[in-house]
Amino acid sequence: MAAMNLDRTSLDEEEARTWAAYACAARRLFAQLDREMQREAGLPITYWELLGHLADAPERAMRMSDLAEVTRSAPSRLTHAVSQLESSGLVRRRQCATDRRGCYAELTDAGAEALAAAGEAATRSLRAHFFAPLSADEQERLRGLSENLLSHLGATCPQPAGRRGR
Repeated sequence: MAAMNLDRTSLDEEEARTWAAYACAARRLFAQLDREMQREAGLPITYWELLGHLADAPERAMRMSDLAEVTRSAPSRLTHAVSQLESSGLVRRRQCATDRRGCYAELTDAGAEALAAAGEAATRSLRAHFFAPLSADEQERLRGLSENLLSHLGATCPQPAGRRGR
């Protein structure tokens, strides 16, 4: 019987090292940010992102379907997240006046306060774990590389509204 090639990819050694370093660093960074945000602000990073989208929306509200799209969440996952946030008083749902099937998620005042607190925790964590190890030149190169990847993927990254942390 012929020997099987058990390599998981056909990447060359440099490609494999580059991909592994990027993927591992990104996963570990998000896990670190998530742990610190939950410990300091009581919100996972995904809920902080969701609340931030609501804060940036007109009247601090978005249709659930639009919120699912912008957060790249499955509708069922978003419904669960909004239910959790609603039970904590950070979000409320309201029916769409023009479409009985539609529903809005709306940021409450308590949600805005939680978003501000989480933004402070995110800022501390990002400065400690993302920005501190990188020089200004490295940050600029990383931003350029990231924008290049986004462009290749046909995506853009919206400019931050400035509400999620300073």
